[in-house]
Amino acid sequence: MVDPSGESAPLAAPADGWRKSSYSGARGDCVEVNETAVAGAVFLRDTRNRDLGHLEAPAPEWTALLAAVRGR
Repeated sequence: MVDPSGESAPLAAPADGWRKSSYSGARGDCVEVNETAVAGAVFLRDTRNRDLGHLEAPAPEWTALLAAVRGR
């Protein structure tokens, strides 16, 4: 989303649809992902610090990152 000044404005992350990464540790050191279709964005947050906000990435870039990490 772009605001009137031309800057990208952060999207509000959805309340539902979060899941923990499959690589999460037993100690709770994990990342949560929300791939809910909100304006084509993917949201990431720290499980232990949910109230500190989230990061967002365009869905195509997230898909490309996962493919690169998986070696595909």
